[in-house]
Amino acid sequence: MQGSKILAGKAVAEFVNQQTIEKIEILKEKGFNPGLVVVLVGDDPASAVYVRSKGRMCEKMGILSKTYHLPAETSETELLNLIDELNNDDRYNGILVQLPLPKQINEAKVIESINHLKDVDCFHPRNVGLLSIGSPYLLPCTPAGIIEILKFYKIETSGKDVVVIGRSNIVGKPMANILIQKSEHANATVSIVHSRTKDLQRYTKNADIVIAAIGQPAFLKPDMVKEDVVIIDVGINRVEDASTEKGYRIVGDVDYNGLFEMSSAITPVPGGVGVMTISMLMHNTIHACAKQNNIDL
Repeated sequence: MQGSKILAGKAVAEFVNQQTIEKIEILKEKGFNPGLVVVLVGDDPASAVYVRSKGRMCEKMGILSKTYHLPAETSETELLNLIDELNNDDRYNGILVQLPLPKQINEAKVIESINHLKDVDCFHPRNVGLLSIGSPYLLPCTPAGIIEILKFYKIETSGKDVVVIGRSNIVGKPMANILIQKSEHANATVSIVHSRTKDLQRYTKNADIVIAAIGQPAFLKPDMVKEDVVIIDVGINRVEDASTEKGYRIVGDVDYNGLFEMSSAITPVPGGVGVMTISMLMHNTIHACAKQNNIDL
């Protein structure tokens, strides 16, 4: 396999992280220390790993960081009270409540309770609205990471046909919103397809760029795309594999081996989009700090 067509996220993350570190130094020189607080409710293993990774990255970069790990039986009122306290705590420029939340807690109500200026995930309705009209406060972390990958590897989006597979509020919808804007690294013609799309292949077969974020292992097959397509795989799926020490392996939403030869560029899983998400969270935290203090970075 040629290394040139593999869109490795690690190189992009290192590039973005270095820029972030330089901007943190600028903020500190002006007397501001950016801070991020993460709230984890319950004991979901994947969420716990992700939260620990965020904490380590904050420490590495010099961002003030704190994690609240609440028991699974935490009530909605208790969580909302904590968020209210954090909204008023000037030490933290970013508040992130790790999803999913236990069933007794309304996720939408929790997201809306976060001060939109501290919403580093860009999930608050106000920030979603600003994104949709092309005036974003911040960009959601995973879609922003995808844009950074496309920029880093000089993949043109203007005038291209892009298909986004999946319509989640975390990836699918904001990804489409970013790419349709009349701006640099956007200006694409975007289609969103999903589980109810009739003849989904009709869309993917004509796409110049396919962004797969549907949460189904190896969903995108070679017969669903054209030659020289650019493939961005957002999927992170565990599949059983008795030959591995852990008993499973991580795969994406595309058939990587089947699609490699016919694609012009493709992200691997792991090692592609996934490593960008935390980098963009750090980026958003320091930019939130700058915006809240009227500093131009």
